[in-house]
Amino acid sequence: MRFRASLVVTLLLTCLPANSSLAAVAIVKDAGTIQLGNTVYRLDGIDAPTVDQLCTDEHADVWTCGIEARDQLTKLIGDKPVHCDDIGADPTAKKRRLGVCKLEGDTTSLSQLLVRRGYALNVEASASGRFQPDEGAAKDSRAGLWRGCFVAPHDFRRDNKDGPLLGASCPAERDQQIRDALFPGHPPMPAGCNIKGKYAVRARVTGNVGIYHLQMCRSYPGLTTPDRWFCSEEDAQAAGFRRAYNCRPASKGK
Repeated sequence: MRFRASLVVTLLLTCLPANSSLAAVAIVKDAGTIQLGNTVYRLDGIDAPTVDQLCTDEHADVWTCGIEARDQLTKLIGDKPVHCDDIGADPTAKKRRLGVCKLEGDTTSLSQLLVRRGYALNVEASASGRFQPDEGAAKDSRAGLWRGCFVAPHDFRRDNKDGPLLGASCPAERDQQIRDALFPGHPPMPAGCNIKGKYAVRARVTGNVGIYHLQMCRSYPGLTTPDRWFCSEEDAQAAGFRRAYNCRPASKGK
């Protein structure tokens, strides 16, 4: 009996694609990133908001669209197992993989579902992400981010304050006021995300765009105007930030 059970398991594993994960409970990190076991996947084919991105709604009020997008993905998944087809290393983050991820028993990817709901954008350059019709439908129905005004998530991450304004409520006469709201001088800290990020030219020496500061850093209290907030060091590093040098543990005396 043990031999038969072992044979069945072996056959099942053999039938799985070599680059496909077993269905497992997913930890949602943000609208475009999930973790299965010890592997973190960036959802392929989409540009999704990070948790600290802000948008304006149809009434020109600021709302935490990055948190809402993350929560939408959490609701989509619920308690259903997720599996991801690993399609290679994430070129933007060494410790992450690109994945085409789906709910167990569903043929539609999480990427496509998010675009349909208006909480992510299609990425034309992606090898497997072709969700332009879904994006068009979400835009026409003013779903999710499209009901108000926002910048593409990649423009937010790059601090591109001059990027195109997207959405149904971006009046030209309020262009500068909207941009000031989307890139505030004192962005609010998302709950549980207390790592401060600051864009810095000197960070380019190490190939980064900015520096992040932990609560243990000597520089943390004095940084009162962070540009970004991160939930983990991995998130900060994936965004192209390096740790502040004054965070490093003091060397032990001999």
